[in-house]
Amino acid sequence: MPKIMNLFVTAIGTDSGKTLVSAVLTEALQCPYWKPIQCGNPMDAETVAALVSIKLVLPYKSTYLKSPISPHAAAEIEGVRLHVCDFKKPDTTNALVIEGAGGILVPLNDQETMSDLAIHISDKVILVVNHYLGSINHTLLTLEVLQARGLNLVGIVFNGEPNEASERAILLRTSAPVLFRIEQQTEVSPLVVRSLAKRVPVELLLS
Repeated sequence: MPKIMNLFVTAIGTDSGKTLVSAVLTEALQCPYWKPIQCGNPMDAETVAALVSIKLVLPYKSTYLKSPISPHAAAEIEGVRLHVCDFKKPDTTNALVIEGAGGILVPLNDQETMSDLAIHISDKVILVVNHYLGSINHTLLTLEVLQARGLNLVGIVFNGEPNEASERAILLRTSAPVLFRIEQQTEVSPLVVRSLAKRVPVELLLS
């Protein structure tokens, strides 16, 4: 059985591949998955459940907001109050993969951001990076925030078409290792997730 460890999956922005990476980690660790805050459809928890081979048990507080926008704005529209203290740190007997919403500084309310939630409910952070014009800057800014907030970055996952120059520029400026890479996928399926799960350094994540 995996060591108890809450792994928080964040990214340099929206649509960077957090849900796919979360599914891969869930499959590799054979552990539950949790999405504390969901904005809009499709429901990421349902996506992950359809991609992994284990039955997910989710006895943790989650907030679903219909609007596909930033949590603080969606909550205001729907009359919901988001506060980090309302989310209890999971009491697990297993590892747990936690997927954030958007990037690490996405606001939850006027004072708190996703980084505060990560501090409150997780032990280690995994950063998903995809390549586009400006992604180096977004990645380095995210790395600085994680360090400044004292979040324990266990590694980086590069998602999409490889870019050696961009990856080198990023890795020169962090001691975090590359956990694994995901090449551009034309179709995401349980078979693809199981294949990618074999690349995950489980011992490193749980050490």
